Amino acid sequence: MGDWSFLSDLLDKVQLHSTVVGKVWMSVLFLFRIFILAAGVDTIWGDEQQNMNCNTRSPGCRNACYDRSFPISHSRFWVLQILIVSTPTLLYLGHVLLVIRRENKLRRRLEQKLGKNGMVKAPKYSDERGKVQLKGILLVSYMMQLLLKILLEVAFIVGQYYLYGFILMPSKISFPDYPCPAPVDCFISRPTEKTIFIVFMLAMAALSVILNIVEMFHLMISKIKEKKRRNNSP
Repeated sequence: MGDWSFLSDLLDKVQLHSTVVGKVWMSVLFLFRIFILAAGVDTIWGDEQQNMNCNTRSPGCRNACYDRSFPISHSRFWVLQILIVSTPTLLYLGHVLLVIRRENKLRRRLEQKLGKNGMVKAPKYSDERGKVQLKGILLVSYMMQLLLKILLEVAFIVGQYYLYGFILMPSKISFPDYPCPAPVDCFISRPTEKTIFIVFMLAMAALSVILNIVEMFHLMISKIKEKKRRNNSP
């Protein structure tokens, strides 16, 4: 399924600037989705078109049957899903790194006592170790990437249904059109094993949606409590 190390390195950096629930989401993404894809799915699907047996040897019939039933392989669909769903998180990481870089410049200017009237606006979002606080524009950025991940996950869940039209992998599919000379039945290899992976990946996508929703509410509640504490403090 390819080398996931580059994506994993980037998402590792995001963990430094995420909430506890966000770290759980990362673990779900790595352990239960990327690891499963990298370790097992490709050996189960492989070249599914070659492994599919049809009750005819008419040239092009098996190809057409497979293309009609599976416009895109499940394994490639899941790779695309993970990459696209991870994109908002990577955009948030880019925003964080930009903020840290900007505020490090502010610190250097403060140390050198430069700026108008010898005063420079103090860093607001990060400390000297590069740890950021989720507030202001960073909080908005973080909430936006959570919302985008929810929408993308739901879109892929719905898209998977419309692409394949089923959750369970059938053992047999039929194809009545050209170039087959007559209605043809094609038999899929290891349908039960494939069904298990389909249900598992759908469950992981649903869990991802739930975790992102929980994280949004967690952030909103924590910020409301923080505001109340500030208002009640003398």
